[in-house]
Amino acid sequence: MEAALEVFSRHGYRGATLDQIAEAAGMSKPNLIYYFDGKEAIHVALLSKLMEEWLAPLAEMDPAGIPLEEVIGYVRRKMEMSRAYPSESRLFANEIIQGAPRMRPHLESDLKPLFDEKCALIAEWMAEGRLAKSDPAQLILSIWAITQHYADFDAQIRVLVPGEASGWDAANAHVETLFRKLLTPETTSA
Repeated sequence: MEAALEVFSRHGYRGATLDQIAEAAGMSKPNLIYYFDGKEAIHVALLSKLMEEWLAPLAEMDPAGIPLEEVIGYVRRKMEMSRAYPSESRLFANEIIQGAPRMRPHLESDLKPLFDEKCALIAEWMAEGRLAKSDPAQLILSIWAITQHYADFDAQIRVLVPGEASGWDAANAHVETLFRKLLTPETTSA
């Protein structure tokens, strides 16, 4: 599966071939086909596994926790995933860019209910004054856009901001500060 992940994340679904996947895996194409019906079956298996991993950080947002720390914790987990799993992020991004032809059922059955649940939780925290008011859906979408940028556009970042270790440290600090400023409720003086 690692070989397939690398081939799909580098070439996209349309550009990837069974021959490339078999070669990267160090096996013959007939052996590969023995385990999977074809390229689409491999791609769907990868995406299904990825969806589970991608949903876990959002699912961890605890309604009983401190709202700002729960959202910031989610941002940190997403940044860590972008750092640790850039190929997986690019695989997912490529699927979405193509209109999610193989992932739409998972988006509807797995992601949408969790997204709605967490939007409602964030809206509740905002209504209680525990987070600054904004659009919860746009907040989550912005978290995804910002954090996944670091994986999906890694080549660009390496050119613009050389030095990977310090670059990640700076990125983490910046992104956390950004969301803290956005979400910290205003305090009123008596």
